[in-house]
Amino acid sequence: MSYIVAATKNAHKVEEYRELLKDQNVEIKSLLDYPGYTEVEESGSTFQENAEIKAVAACKYCDVPAFADDSGLEVEALDGAPGIFSARYAPTDSERIAKLLKALEGKENRRARFTCSIAIAVNGEAVATFTGHVYGVITDAPRGNNGFGYDPVFLPDGFDKTFGEMSEDEKNKISHRAAACRQAIEFVEDEMSILDDEF
Repeated sequence: MSYIVAATKNAHKVEEYRELLKDQNVEIKSLLDYPGYTEVEESGSTFQENAEIKAVAACKYCDVPAFADDSGLEVEALDGAPGIFSARYAPTDSERIAKLLKALEGKENRRARFTCSIAIAVNGEAVATFTGHVYGVITDAPRGNNGFGYDPVFLPDGFDKTFGEMSEDEKNKISHRAAACRQAIEFVEDEMSILDDEF
């Protein structure tokens, strides 16, 4: 079986990717399989730039094709914050949620979107980037214990459950990561047969 490296040490993300790619003839490894890898600085100004930085660095270090995502929550009333700083907004998930809800106190507009950009790197160069979104609102309080990050306070449009209340299968049908991943899979299948020679 071929394999590709997911440029992350986030076990939750790795499991999401494995579930999303379960029907593909590819094994996903992660940076957890490369303990000597040192995280690169996410110095980009957009999700796309940060995804490319991480994918290229992992590809060069692991010497195999790699993909990376950069994702986050963008809240309209906060001028798009926390955005690319979503994971660094506060030290823990619960603290990040608390800080977000505090920032939204008194604000009527609770519209938000999750964004995910996925970059694919081959031979040390980024060859494609794909971006997916899912739109919704921020709830007044956390609901549900599933998922990770801001999932318990994000209610996607058209649903009565937050991401934190959804099963993994439910979330993977509509999530920003799933949307970007579908585009990446289609690209690899249709345009990048060269990848098969690189695994």
